[in-house]
Amino acid sequence: MSQTKKGAILGVLVVMAALVVYFDAKGPSLANSTSLIEKQTYTPLPVENPELQRWKQEASGRTEYKSSGRDLFSASLPPPPPTKGDPPPDPGPLVPSEPPPPTLPANMKFFGYGTIPNGTAKRAFLSDGEEVHIVGEGDTLIGRFRIIRIGNARLEFEEIATGRRNSATLDETGAPP
Repeated sequence: MSQTKKGAILGVLVVMAALVVYFDAKGPSLANSTSLIEKQTYTPLPVENPELQRWKQEASGRTEYKSSGRDLFSASLPPPPPTKGDPPPDPGPLVPSEPPPPTLPANMKFFGYGTIPNGTAKRAFLSDGEEVHIVGEGDTLIGRFRIIRIGNARLEFEEIATGRRNSATLDETGAPP
């Protein structure tokens, strides 16, 4: 875009802004116009006794909520109450219980821990038969578990697929030969 076009656009915008300011300051305003808004006198609400009614406040404070059994967040009505002779209602589908916490494989034993001399990170030693795994906090064990914390007598781990956590205790007899 050339400089002359930019100047022309700027001039038009300045003229439009001046017109808006002029008509806003000089033109009729809605607040000053008496034909549009009629003045009304204030009339208070018709209240018999304007004093606080403490006995109603105390009575409402002593009431106890009793549920009707209806779920407030459901649009459907609850089933009607059972009458005598009716079979008991079906309890519905059984809710599955929470799965057990994850465990390390049966042959995997946590048999010790150590630290690197030039660092402060602890390393855990786990045996899997004849194979020894050395892992640190945050490392992955056999592609299935993430080591969360290595303690003096416990190893806390998390199953990667489900996010469930558990711990293993130090097993002094699990050391490889």
